[in-house]
Amino acid sequence: MAADRTPKIVGTVWGLLVLNTLGSAGAKTIVPLPRSLIQMVTMGALVAAFALALAVNLRLRIRASAFVFLLTLLLVPSVISSVDLESGFGALFRCARLALFVGTLWLLSRWWDGGLTFVRHHIRMYFAVLGSVAAGLAISPGAALPDLYGGRLVGALWPLTPPQIGQYAAVIIGLTVLLVLGRRTDRGSAAVVIVPSLVLLALTHTRTATIGLLAGLALAIGSLVLTSAAARRFFAWAVVCATVAAVAFSSALRAWFLRGQSQENFSNLTGRAKVWDALLAAPRTTSEYLFGAGLGDKSFGGLPIDNSWLAVYQEQGMTGVALVAAVIVVLGGVALLRPPSLSRACAIFLISYCAIASYTEAGLGDASPYLLHLGVAASLLAAPAAAPALSAPEIPRRRVPRRARRTEVA
Repeated sequence: MAADRTPKIVGTVWGLLVLNTLGSAGAKTIVPLPRSLIQMVTMGALVAAFALALAVNLRLRIRASAFVFLLTLLLVPSVISSVDLESGFGALFRCARLALFVGTLWLLSRWWDGGLTFVRHHIRMYFAVLGSVAAGLAISPGAALPDLYGGRLVGALWPLTPPQIGQYAAVIIGLTVLLVLGRRTDRGSAAVVIVPSLVLLALTHTRTATIGLLAGLALAIGSLVLTSAAARRFFAWAVVCATVAAVAFSSALRAWFLRGQSQENFSNLTGRAKVWDALLAAPRTTSEYLFGAGLGDKSFGGLPIDNSWLAVYQEQGMTGVALVAAVIVVLGGVALLRPPSLSRACAIFLISYCAIASYTEAGLGDASPYLLHLGVAASLLAAPAAAPALSAPEIPRRRVPRRARRTEVA
């Protein structure tokens, strides 16, 4: 298939997908927003994204993608477990949302060519989201740093939780750092993204996002060390700065990391372990074990599960767990087989971040920012589309007079 220039409307489609995955539950905003209005906006964004993707790809030209194929298979246990309405009519609604989400990714796969186009779209869209968070902090610091969340930063204009903000900040910081190392952006433009994002990440006190950022960058930069002098210098300076910071600011870093929690509360992951134990101990039928109880709000007993693997096990069963694991393994395996490059490093960062965050955050089994991160990784790992071979023009045969032919024979 010939390589196509990515239309600008594709960036709009990606932005609508980002809007759809922002969620409808979070902190209280400065201007109260009814949840029904938020859901209407997010679902409307998904419908609009699918319609625009279809309009720009009317011939339904798609690229083979193991990532999107596995997400399509994930619809099977989702539908099987949801049709009995054990989780209510909302389960079928979420299945339709996931189907529309996956369908949009199929339509966009036409422009997945191993380039950095979707990385730039990703950074722009989430930086815009963080801009709304910063605006809310400037307008009403009290609403943006409420006591209900222990003084952690939340979305005051759009209901975003601290883990969401931390995730968005960590992802665009990591991608921007890699673009700088690959000389695909200048340091001034990178600083405009990285510095405020670091401030917002610090204000969220989100440990998962911080660990995911550091570990993901270490793996990504490590993949470039043998081929990039800039990556080697950055890695060396990062190790020196981290060592100095660990020694000079150890008490402050420990206080930030603990967030005022007791050792017991920290050891059971802020109560998550109790929910996980109860979920695993709950009795299940064979059908529930294989296909789950249907797509829900990623909670058990009224409490958030906060673990992608257990959330998938609860809603899509062991079949869903196997498919999600296949997504991570396939993307990671392809990344390891690719030669060192900036695209490969960005993909490794995104895959690593999602794998680390999956332990304390849910989202790998449903339409979510994590699937968008992995979608960008899949676009980075796609082989460039081969240009059609140009056939040589046919050379017209010269007509030789009969008399000349007789002379040549003689």
